[in-house]
Amino acid sequence: MTARAERYVSELAEWFRKHGNRSVAIPMENYMRGQYPFLGIKTPERTRLTKAFWAEHGFPGDEDVLDIVERLWAFPEREFQNVAMAFLERYKKKSKVGDIDKFERLITTKSWWDTVDYLAAHTVGVHLTRFPELLAEYPERWINSDHMWLRRTAILYQLRYKERTDADRLLAYALHCKDESEFFIRKAIGWALREYAKTDAEAVRRFVAANKLSPLSEREALKHIG
Repeated sequence: MTARAERYVSELAEWFRKHGNRSVAIPMENYMRGQYPFLGIKTPERTRLTKAFWAEHGFPGDEDVLDIVERLWAFPEREFQNVAMAFLERYKKKSKVGDIDKFERLITTKSWWDTVDYLAAHTVGVHLTRFPELLAEYPERWINSDHMWLRRTAILYQLRYKERTDADRLLAYALHCKDESEFFIRKAIGWALREYAKTDAEAVRRFVAANKLSPLSEREALKHIG
C-alpha cells in the first residue's frame, strides 16, 4: 500500500471511530450473532459519514482503491467492511480482470451473509459480466469448493441479471447443491430461483416440480409464483 493510501485509511478510520456509540453497537452485535464487534454506527449514519469523508478527502485513484478496501477489511469492527463495500460500489465498473482474485479473498475473509451477498450480487456479478472469460474458471471452481461462502457466491452472482441470466448454469448450480443441509446454501438456492422467477416463472415451477429441493429452498423459490 502506498503511503498516500495508508494515510487515507488512517484518517478514515479515525473519522469513523470518533462517531462510534457503544449503546448502539451492542444490539448490532447481537443481531449479527456476535460474529463481529461494531462501532455502533447505523447504515444511514454510516452512509452520511462516508459521503462527508469523500467530500473532504476525495475518492482515491483507481490504483489505490483495492488496497484501501483490503486494509479496511482487516479492521475488526464490521462498519469498516461495510464502508469498504461502498468503495467497491464506486469502483466496480473500473475493475481490472485480475481483480477477481482480490474479490475472492474478500469473500473468504470475515465471511458472513452481509458481506458475501453484496460481493456476490454486486461486485462479482458485475465483474463477470464485464469479463465473461472468467466464467469457465471461477464460478465453476466455487460451486465445487469446500468453502460454503464460495458456493453461495456461485449460486447468487446472477441475482441481478434478470433476462441476462444463464439459466442452465443457475439451475445446474442449484441442482448441484440441493441436498446440502447448510441453511445459507438452501436459502441461496431459493433466493436465486425466486429472483429468476421474475423473468421466467414457468422455468422455476418446472425445476421445482422436477427436483426434490429442501422445504426452505422450495418455499423461497415459489414465494411469489405459487
